[in-house]
Amino acid sequence: MTPAVRPAGDRAALIELPDGAAALRLARALAGRSDLVDVVPGHCTVLVTWAGDERPHDLEQLAASVLVGGLAPESTTSVEIPVIYDGADLEEVARLVGLSPEEVVERHVAAEYIVGFIGFAPGFAYLVGGDERLAVPRLPRPRERVQAGTVAIAGPYSGVYPRESPGGWRLIGRTSLALFDPQRASPALLSSGDRVRFTPL
Repeated sequence: MTPAVRPAGDRAALIELPDGAAALRLARALAGRSDLVDVVPGHCTVLVTWAGDERPHDLEQLAASVLVGGLAPESTTSVEIPVIYDGADLEEVARLVGLSPEEVVERHVAAEYIVGFIGFAPGFAYLVGGDERLAVPRLPRPRERVQAGTVAIAGPYSGVYPRESPGGWRLIGRTSLALFDPQRASPALLSSGDRVRFTPL
């Protein structure tokens, strides 16, 4: 796939990339540029905004370069999330992937995750880099209420619900760590590019 740069208003562009890893690399490469107001990575996209009347001229070139180049400098922030693995869907996840619940937990904690992007709710981080064996579909019908701190998986992602909300991911555990606190200087605990590990309690 060739990256596409599409207008998203008078002073914004949406850059479409083949995968989330490329989107994260591009977001890292663009971070801190003085000619950009905001850089927002998504699932396979990066949204950029600027203040001037003219769009930065090198967006296509940078987007293409991340497909062949190495990673931009990685975040040095690493966060450990303590988890009690007693989620309502843990046994069903084990059945779906052909493992025991204990093996699901072992595989979930063995991986080092990267925050691909933030979305759905304030502080909800989409974590990539997990064991491919644990990729499971979302629930056919979302729950009306998922408790804050619930650790869940769906497709290629892991995540932690930062506050009580509806949700369609598979629930495998819970943490007491606050993923979002509006009273903190930086309300969201996790940012794009951060490294995350889950530790069992």
